[in-house]
Amino acid sequence: MSTRLKVCLFCLICVAFIGADRWTKQLAKEHLMYSQPKSYFHDTFILEYVENTGAALSFGDSLPQPFSFWLLSILPLGVIIMLFVYVMRQLNDFSMFKLFCFAMIIAGGLGNIIDRIIYDRHVTDFMNMGIGSLRTGIFNVADVCITAGVIGLFLVYLNTSKGLLRPDRADH
Repeated sequence: MSTRLKVCLFCLICVAFIGADRWTKQLAKEHLMYSQPKSYFHDTFILEYVENTGAALSFGDSLPQPFSFWLLSILPLGVIIMLFVYVMRQLNDFSMFKLFCFAMIIAGGLGNIIDRIIYDRHVTDFMNMGIGSLRTGIFNVADVCITAGVIGLFLVYLNTSKGLLRPDRADH
């Protein structure tokens, strides 16, 4: 596949996931902000509107605003930029699956950074899963993208390190 096509696909994937994240967050604001949580499948899946000023599980929620801005907006944006540069430099060595995983991570990171910048550190979260008292934190589509992308890259690494693919063709 040509480099130009890979760049276009990568960008389209990122835009699609950022768009899905923005759209679902807007739906959450419209339909969940002033309502009671909505439960599905006997509380296995709950939709509940929350604005998070921290990172995962509200980590850093109580930081002063300037520190929070640098730690949760600028630093992650720098990491995403470095990740993007890495992906563009390694593009021809990546399989489409690996490229898709990186696109998910970058799009998810940007989705949450967009919220932090536009809404003064507040990220819209609205999904919660679990059984009984064993539950996830409340999360959003951007969080799902980041998590799925990291798991995908981990699977690529495991597949490569266990020799399930030829080492010289591990990502192809």
